[in-house]
This record gives sequence, structure tokens and C-alpha cells, in this order.
Amino acid sequence: MPVTTPAARAAAPPHPPSATAVPQDFGALARQDPEIGGILLAEAGRQSSTLQLIAAENFTSPAVLAALGSPLANKYAEGYPGARHHGGCEQADAAERVAVRRAMSLFGAEHANVQPHSGSSAVLAAYAALLRPGDTVLAMGLPYGGHLTHGAPGNFSGRWFEFAGYGVDPDSGLVDYAQVRALARARRPKAIVCGSISYPRHLDYEQFRDIADEAGAYLIADAAHPMGLIAGGAAPSPVPYADVVCATTHKVLRGPRGGMILCGVELSERIDRAVFPFTQGGAQMHTVAAKAVAFGEAATPAYAVYAHRVVDRARVLAAALEGEGFEITTGGTDTHIVVADPGPLGVDGRTARERLMAAGMVLDTCALPYGDARGIRLGTAAVTTQGMDEDDMARIAALFGAAVREERDPAVLRAEVRALAERNPPYPG
Repeated sequence: MPVTTPAARAAAPPHPPSATAVPQDFGALARQDPEIGGILLAEAGRQSSTLQLIAAENFTSPAVLAALGSPLANKYAEGYPGARHHGGCEQADAAERVAVRRAMSLFGAEHANVQPHSGSSAVLAAYAALLRPGDTVLAMGLPYGGHLTHGAPGNFSGRWFEFAGYGVDPDSGLVDYAQVRALARARRPKAIVCGSISYPRHLDYEQFRDIADEAGAYLIADAAHPMGLIAGGAAPSPVPYADVVCATTHKVLRGPRGGMILCGVELSERIDRAVFPFTQGGAQMHTVAAKAVAFGEAATPAYAVYAHRVVDRARVLAAALEGEGFEITTGGTDTHIVVADPGPLGVDGRTARERLMAAGMVLDTCALPYGDARGIRLGTAAVTTQGMDEDDMARIAALFGAAVREERDPAVLRAEVRALAERNPPYPG
């Protein structure tokens, strides 16, 4: 796993590798298909003139975008390399083998499946490989940051399995491992899931492993959010501890929208069969190729610098938001995620998001522990890809405060946001 020093991070160029130019000619598409071309041009304009602070989003490199628009988009390739249900898969096989090899090397895994269409698809396949309908599963409760696939009533997970939710300490906001252990002893789950969509701290995978072993349970790590930080050595890895690791390939990892699964050799066949043919048909080979590109980029020293910078920026932003009057969940962050409660400013999360959106700052709301109020969840992956520095984080926090408190006209704030975004374009040149 790459390791960098603060000095190396400071000396590195502001943009990650390959973030140099926009590969698509949207103008040509607009002339051929004005309706869709116009939509894509408008979206490119939106992304380059507003601040993208959704924790689950990032800007891929032009190389990743080029792979997504490659001839592999035309190829049907049900099955796995060397055992496809369609002919003409020689190059598809080669691309998937490269993606698998790079994923295994990047994360130190014995086996990788790069075909899942999304993080949810990866979790579905993991459950299909290890569980049967009606089994008990222990996961972070949705009010504390659990994902839909961690037992939401409207999701397949909540319909097919019996979920027990663990939470966080009401004072610190940190995972209550004593509660996790007590629940595991009482419920004897078939699997324990560790992972969250809005928990800003590192998880103790070793302790989760110990709890799972005591309960005789599988340990599934849903590492969708931290996977990019793990790739860059900026977060601990669940791979040595979890039976199965599910993840997305976008977010901090800067790859295409999609999923992947890592596991040991003893579960590899069960995982592969759960992905295909049990839960999916043909792999999206253009996306698999784009995942291979992203894995290759994430193995570079420059990416390690980037991953650490993402965390550095998040910590600065969290502290600056606290200075603006927001209450920061857990008192800070170890990752790219910052969860803030705008309650001390007299508004709830939804109202804060509306005011921030009006000023050109795009982010999500999320549940806050122990109450019905919602906070705001933001991430620093995209703005770090754009090359924004710590001074920019302080500026963003000041814009947050002014927007939420309605101290200035939203149009004036939006102009300032636009200027900041255009000084730091996602695709320079």
C-alpha cells in the first residue's frame, strides 16, 4: 500500500494523474442529437460551475471516461474469462483479467470479482453467496448511517433477511462495539456487516472480526466509501479481516460507477456464482475496462498523495464548519466524509441543503443519531480532484455559513461559488 509523507503531499501537483482534458466532444453530439447533446452540455456546465460536495461522487479521469466510451460497450460477455456464453470475447477476457489482477494487487486480496454493476449489486451477491432467506444479519442501523442494503424495509435485504441494527455511542457518536458484541451474542447472526454511508471515522475491523468469530458469523465489510482511501493508504483495510469485502469503484477511487467484491480463495467460487448467473447477466465490459484503468491509476504514488489530501481537506473543512457554528458529528473525521448538524444555526438539514443548493453547493442530507433531525453529509473527494487546497476549504465553510444563515443574497453567493469552481476546473485545459 503506498505511503506518503506530508512533505511529499505538499510538493505534489494539485491534480491527480490523467485529470488534464475533457475527452468527449459534446458539441458534435449536440449537433447530431440536439436534445441529448444539450442535456450533456448542460450537465458539464453544472459540474464545472458549482461545487460537487456529495460524498459519493467524484470526477473520473479522462482515461476512465475513454474506456467507458470504448468498443467494449458493444460486447456481450456473459460468464467469466475463458468460459463465456458468447463468441468473440478474446479482448473482453483480456480486459477483465487485467482488472482482476490489478484489483487483487491493489488491495492485497486473494480473489476479486469486478463484474458487479453497483455497490448494491455487490452486497446482494455477497448475501446470496453466504446467506439464505430468513437468516439473521447484524448491521449498522439505518438511523446511524446504515445503507439500504443493511436492512431497509423496502430493500431486498429487509424483505429477505432478519436484520438487527447496532448503533453508536450517544455522546461520542462512535460505534459502540460493546453493543455490537452484546447483540451478536444475543442474536447469533449468520453474518455481521460493517460499513456505513455517513460514518466519518475508521472502523475497527479487527474487533469486528473478533466479534464475528465469537458469534460464529461471517464478516462482510461494505467498504463502498473508504475503498479509495484504502487504495491510497489513507485508511485501514478490511481485507485481512473480512470474509468478503464489497465496494464501489467510483467515489474516492475515481473509477466508473460500478461495484466489486474481494474475498479469499475458499469463497471465490461461491462469490463468482452469486454474481453470475445468480444475480446478474452479462458483464458491462466497457465498465470493467474502465475499472481496470482506475485500479491502475490508484496504484501510483500520485494517487496515494491524492488520497491523503482528500482526508486532509476533510479535516480542515470540518474544523472550519465548526467555526461557522455547525455541530460536527463525532467531533471531526478520519475520512473524506463530514457530517454536520446545522441545528445550532436554527435550521434543519433539508432547509440547509436547499439554501446551499441555491448558492451552488451540491450535497446530501443524512440521518443524525438519536433523533428525528437530519443533518448534512458532504465529502471532499471531488473538490480535491479539482485541486482545491486548505484555504479553499476555509472559503467553502464561510460560504456555507453565509448561505445557511441567509446573510447574503443567494445569487451573490452563487457567483462566488462559480468563480471558485472555475478557478479549479475538474478537467483543466
